Amino acid sequence: MKEVITPPLLEIKELHVNYGGIQALTAVDLFIRPGEVVTLVGANGAGKTTTLRTISRLLNPVRGQLIYNGQSIVRRQPHEVVRLGISHAPEGRRVLTKQTVLDNLELGAYTRSIRPEVAADIERQFQTFPRLAERRHQLAGTLSGGEQQMLAIARALMSRPKLLLLDEPSLGLAPVIVREIFSIIQNLRTTGVTILLVEQNAHLALQTADRGYVLEAGQITLTGPASRLLADERVKKAYLG
Repeated sequence: MKEVITPPLLEIKELHVNYGGIQALTAVDLFIRPGEVVTLVGANGAGKTTTLRTISRLLNPVRGQLIYNGQSIVRRQPHEVVRLGISHAPEGRRVLTKQTVLDNLELGAYTRSIRPEVAADIERQFQTFPRLAERRHQLAGTLSGGEQQMLAIARALMSRPKLLLLDEPSLGLAPVIVREIFSIIQNLRTTGVTILLVEQNAHLALQTADRGYVLEAGQITLTGPASRLLADERVKKAYLG
């Protein structure tokens, strides 16, 4: 019986991106199938955040293809890709500090017009992140770092994405909070959300992901199942300590 291969939800082909006058990405190829968790591993400055920002259309490529759900998104605007089903929880959380937790979640649903559904999804986020429910009327700027990260993820989920881009979700957090965040990420995959994860903790990222790509100086140098990358001596030496 012939194996049925699911088409990629996202496919990147020969992507070249300049950032601040420097070539940040060179001929990057990668794909993500529906339901996968895929991680980008690499040192600071390797181009991981640039990749996510290009997918979410905050940066324009010099050349190359971005194919999402069978259609090119190279010429799309950021709000258009959100409507198509791509959501981005950026590095550094970027919550609206002078707005409440509830306001942040409502703003995460700015592309949606059916208010009862938005209200139901807010309650769903409060079930997923009980700490946010306790602080729903609190200003986001007064939350702890871990709570702000939870809010950034919850806000990104308010657009009901098919593809969630997570950039450094553990950055600056205590180990116990990191475990909690990654437990939430593991649970998200059971809801059908596809995840592209950029994470400084390569060991934890590869333990969580199905597949991984190693990005060095803007180029993909290694790819494969996450379990294989975890056992790869080059990866161990460079990223796993």
